[in-house]
Amino acid sequence: LISSLDVASNLAFQARLAKRHDRQWVAYLAEQLGLTSLLGRYPEQLSGGQQQRVAIGRALASRPALLLADEPTGSLDEASSDEVLALLLQLVSDAGSSLLMVTHSPRLAACLQQRCVLHQGRVQGA
Repeated sequence: LISSLDVASNLAFQARLAKRHDRQWVAYLAEQLGLTSLLGRYPEQLSGGQQQRVAIGRALASRPALLLADEPTGSLDEASSDEVLALLLQLVSDAGSSLLMVTHSPRLAACLQQRCVLHQGRVQGA
């Protein structure tokens, strides 16, 4: 997140760069991510889970064809990870995007439609 931008500006940042900013979509993301009451706050004023939700919203604000996520719940506890992943999967679907996620967690990977395992430099189960 960009520390000098509040939550609302962070959410809109990527979409504006891509010239795909849609206020209604960003408002929907903020609502679904539980960020509506936090739009005027800055990243350092948020918990880790809230920061992760802003990052997810910013990544989806431009409705990308493909969202790449490297350990999107890595810094969260198990309950928060489950909640954030479920929300991420729902919003990816709502955006019409595809998700390619890297995780070390077999539990989280089990929530995905398709899985590949990289073991000792080889792809298994493609």
